[in-house]
Amino acid sequence: MTVQGTGNIEEERIDSLLLAGGYTTDEIGMSGSSVFLFEDRVLKIQDCSKESENEYLMTRYLQGKLPVPAVYAYKKSDGKSYLLMGKCVGEMACGDGYMENPAMQCQLLAGGLKRLWAVDISDCPSDQRLKYKLKQAAYNVENGLVDLENVEPDTFGENGFGSPAQLLDWLYANMPEEEPVLSHGDYCLPNVFGMGTQVSGYIDLGRSGIADKWCDIAICYRSISQNYSGKYKRQAYFHYDDLLLFRELGIEPDWDKIRYYILLDELF
Repeated sequence: MTVQGTGNIEEERIDSLLLAGGYTTDEIGMSGSSVFLFEDRVLKIQDCSKESENEYLMTRYLQGKLPVPAVYAYKKSDGKSYLLMGKCVGEMACGDGYMENPAMQCQLLAGGLKRLWAVDISDCPSDQRLKYKLKQAAYNVENGLVDLENVEPDTFGENGFGSPAQLLDWLYANMPEEEPVLSHGDYCLPNVFGMGTQVSGYIDLGRSGIADKWCDIAICYRSISQNYSGKYKRQAYFHYDDLLLFRELGIEPDWDKIRYYILLDELF
């Protein structure tokens, strides 16, 4: 078995942790990975890919820059990657404490975006700008990897695009001007932990790197809307103001860019 990782003795514990049991599994999210929760560790197992490698790369890169999980071990074996990390403290942004207090939730999320944007990207090892992302999207389209079961109802069909290939062509033809910052890449509510209005953890960093600031804004806006609509097996909430995030950010919504990045995400 070939092991690539941190060189830490913790690498030897990955298999023994699973054999010993005493864990629960995390069913939140749509990453397609298996996540095992131990008392003070999280083990994430997923297919080897550029995204899984980038998650390891960026989680290590952001140590000391942002509140991201500590990396204890990383290995690749039989087409799978194994990333052993520390646990984040606090509550997910989709937890009841935040869902029942949208003002505090948007303060948390807006503050989390600003912290990302404040990170110096001059030595960032991951480029996730559109030139790169569209190549990845094209690969997914060409290889039938677009999950058509989990797209928005109006993305394809009578009132949308005829196919993922047609959407890809539209994305190439309508590339917006980018405002490069450090981007999380999948800034949805389950990937942000908080304590009050302060972010205590960013997780699932496989798509993180240099990208347009509106990428994270768009994914965050969609995630808030979906969670408040009751899409994820919880009751719908009727007290949410969908402009609250933008007021906390101090910017006007750019609906064209928001639509663009939500559509781009449909191909991943």
